Amino acid sequence: MAAFIIRSIFFKMITLFIISVISFLIVHLAPGEPSQIDPLNPRFRKEDIARYRAAFDLDKPLHQQYYLFYKKFFTGELKSFKDNQPVMGKIWERFLNSLPIFIVGTILTWCLAFPMGVGAALRRRGAFDQATTFLSYLLISVPGFFLSYILIVLVVQGFSIGLPEMRFALMGLEISTPALHLTIAGLEVPVLGIRTFGQENAPAIYQVNDRLWHLVLPSLLGATGGIAFLSRYVRGQMIEVLDSDYIRTALSKGLPSDTVYYVHALRNAALPFVTMFGLLLPGLIGGSVIFETIFAWPGMGRMGYEAILARDFPIIISLNFIAAVLVIAGTFVSDVLYVIVDPRIRL
Repeated sequence: MAAFIIRSIFFKMITLFIISVISFLIVHLAPGEPSQIDPLNPRFRKEDIARYRAAFDLDKPLHQQYYLFYKKFFTGELKSFKDNQPVMGKIWERFLNSLPIFIVGTILTWCLAFPMGVGAALRRRGAFDQATTFLSYLLISVPGFFLSYILIVLVVQGFSIGLPEMRFALMGLEISTPALHLTIAGLEVPVLGIRTFGQENAPAIYQVNDRLWHLVLPSLLGATGGIAFLSRYVRGQMIEVLDSDYIRTALSKGLPSDTVYYVHALRNAALPFVTMFGLLLPGLIGGSVIFETIFAWPGMGRMGYEAILARDFPIIISLNFIAAVLVIAGTFVSDVLYVIVDPRIRL
């Protein structure tokens, strides 16, 4: 095990170095230069651009830019092109916003997908199996942005009372709905955003309830795709194990069906999913641009999208590097977990 860990860390560090070089070069090979900040603006003189290039080390050779970039990245001195703020501080702030959605969405996905998949496998071709199959394919097929708007409209119309109308365009159609906030006991509670404006000085219990309320919709919608895919995968794995000879032998010997299904069969069917826990780590930074934009949630995905539009290269490269670290760390954790849960695997 120790030899495997050392060897794996060595090769993963090499992989991470190659990824860092490629991502750095790809960004700099994009059309235009990082120093081209609104070149049509007459207020930017050549002296301003030269000073800007010197401040961000853009006047140095590419290999020196690479060294200085990651030196500042690891020391926390890297600044954003957009507002000259520390990159790691901005990423950490958005990370804390995305973390609750990731945790709640992961819990919902795993707690709902497994019962759906196992129940569908045990009732193969039955009503429950057909219903979960239809629901899974529906969640996979319906676009996330469309489902988001539909859920917002249903929630607002289900709770709101006499709110003014607001019009917005959806897929080329103008739809008239109540404003995106609801009224509960005389209090207006927005549906969008991370918190209700003006609640900063409210009691702690109200602030906690407000944050939980805003967390429900984006977390639920972020988990829909995972529930659909994972439930189908669980069903397939469970059916494959149920058709094994040792399961039929256990049933023929008179063992209780619950023991056979939920102890012997489920334990073996769940082996591939143990390794998936490590692959959840990249979701910490990936986020969902669509859901975060629709719900005005200042998360990691939205930050990356805004950085691309603003050509904020330090943010883009930093997010890409952190994502690569999480992917590599996730694969390493998956490899170790698989060896622990399945002694038949030899490293």
